[in-house]
Amino acid sequence: MSACKTLIRTSLSSIEFGFRTNGRTISLMPSSVLFTSLLPPGHGLRVVPCTFASRFYASAQGAAASIEDTYFIDEPLSVNSTIELPEEQPKDTVEHLLTNSDDVARLMKMERRSMHCDGGTESNNPTRWFPYLDRYKCGNAYVSSTEVLEAVSPYIMDARKERFRNVVKNRSYSVCLVVEGLSDFGNVSAAFRSADALGFQSVHVVSCDSSKRYKGNRHVSMGAEKWLDIELWDSPKECFEVLKSRGYRIATTHVGMDAVSIYDLDWSCPTAIVVGNENRGISAEALELSDLHCSIPMKGMVDSFNVSVAAGILMHHAVCDRTARLGCHGDLTLEESEILLAEFSLRHSNSALSIVQEYANRKSAMITPKL
Repeated sequence: MSACKTLIRTSLSSIEFGFRTNGRTISLMPSSVLFTSLLPPGHGLRVVPCTFASRFYASAQGAAASIEDTYFIDEPLSVNSTIELPEEQPKDTVEHLLTNSDDVARLMKMERRSMHCDGGTESNNPTRWFPYLDRYKCGNAYVSSTEVLEAVSPYIMDARKERFRNVVKNRSYSVCLVVEGLSDFGNVSAAFRSADALGFQSVHVVSCDSSKRYKGNRHVSMGAEKWLDIELWDSPKECFEVLKSRGYRIATTHVGMDAVSIYDLDWSCPTAIVVGNENRGISAEALELSDLHCSIPMKGMVDSFNVSVAAGILMHHAVCDRTARLGCHGDLTLEESEILLAEFSLRHSNSALSIVQEYANRKSAMITPKL
């Protein structure tokens, strides 16, 4: 079903839905709901309101299909309940974003600090990088993260807001991922997906030729790019200079005599993990400019991992090491957590931007003196 992209238009008036939960079956006979497309897994129909603790199943004339949704409201189901289709998913894929730097910049909503962390007025702690300022620009006005959350909170379901809070709690900028010269788009997408799952907020892509960056869109990121901070660079020198100014040490993955085992490194130090091209590995320029070389010990006949697998192993070990040393991987302050929470709320949907814009307009009207 998830692979089918054919648009379907059919009335549900002739289809009976049976919801089974805890041994009971509740039948609904919607009269005029219209399906416009088959939805991908995890983004199925939402029944509002509803209160089922167990998994839901729907049957249409004998053909069973799961229509799980994580974000049901804990309210009783009534005969007047409506079935809503989720908002249209953004068309920006990883492939599109990484070949359009302007779209990458637009993905991030809150105002960002200058590219370099120079210890100026915009950075209270020059050795610890956090990219966002506590303001979002709405036309000629600014609103704070607190105001953003106040504006959008009534329009985001409680379960979704709780998901945001849990994710932000486990996010960190102290370790970031850098992918250099990858040519297989599937590997980039898989690395992004692992970064999001493991709590890495910052990812960097280095390529000297943007027209030949990627091949083969395999749609394996699962939308992780929407929740990451992505930065694009044209050379390792440009990328590493900025990362070093932000307080990161550069650790390139390389199998060599001078390579340090990843198990011997202290990952509580701000570190940029660099993985290289699928065939050539890390470029000579990146190796020369890095602070250290590290490797994953291997015991098999083949002395290499797929690059996306290697990135996943590196990031997972970094999280485990940081948890053992610091007690947890996530290390954002309360202020930073609120800012990132506002950032996620703005990225949640395009309507969130409109809601905050209306909030800013009302705020501006209230403080504008009448003549």
